[in-house]
Amino acid sequence: MAVTLAFDVYGTLIDTHGVIAALEKYVGDKAFAFSATWRDKQLEYSFRRGLMQNYENFAHCTRSALDYTSAFYKAELGQNDKEALLDAYKVLPAFDDVKEGLARAQDSGFRMFAFSNGSADAVELLLKNAGIRDYFVGVVSVDEMKSFKPNPAVYSHFLRRAGAVGSEAWLISSNPFDVIGAVSFGMRAAWVKRSADAVFDPWGIEPTVTVHSLLNLAEQVDRERKRI
Repeated sequence: MAVTLAFDVYGTLIDTHGVIAALEKYVGDKAFAFSATWRDKQLEYSFRRGLMQNYENFAHCTRSALDYTSAFYKAELGQNDKEALLDAYKVLPAFDDVKEGLARAQDSGFRMFAFSNGSADAVELLLKNAGIRDYFVGVVSVDEMKSFKPNPAVYSHFLRRAGAVGSEAWLISSNPFDVIGAVSFGMRAAWVKRSADAVFDPWGIEPTVTVHSLLNLAEQVDRERKRI
């Protein structure tokens, strides 16, 4: 059976800080800090809704996180301003290593899926805008399960939808919580550590491999498969 790669989207393929240029118009030199808080709250709200079993989709979490961040930084954003920022979030760019990394993985014969907290429609738009949709067999969204990563049910859902088994399925993510969730469930996982300052959560659950760029992902997955 061909190895199946499940690529996280936000923060792994797509740069969530690509909204900084748009933010500078509204919050000036606070744009980077604003973007970081917005992203942190977006994830926090998804975790909380998953635990509470009070589901709203990822776009709702993103909007609520923007409202919180605007209040936190005392940014005077009107509704039209917020809508403009949310529109910018729908067309974020891919990281520089993504296209070539995906092309190398495709050449290696891997079956590749986008696997995201985002809704299928939102992810399709992001991938098409970034020019990378054609690398993927399909898009699998947690929205179909009305929960969020790292709920083990969503990783099980991915395997069912992809027609894969855990021993031949890898999650590819820059988000430690996602990597830990996948490995805990029984998948293999590659942590994409693009920044030397990134810290992996010390939970006693490690990624199968760590890569610093998607450019060497295919090589390292192949090497690990041969080692096992």
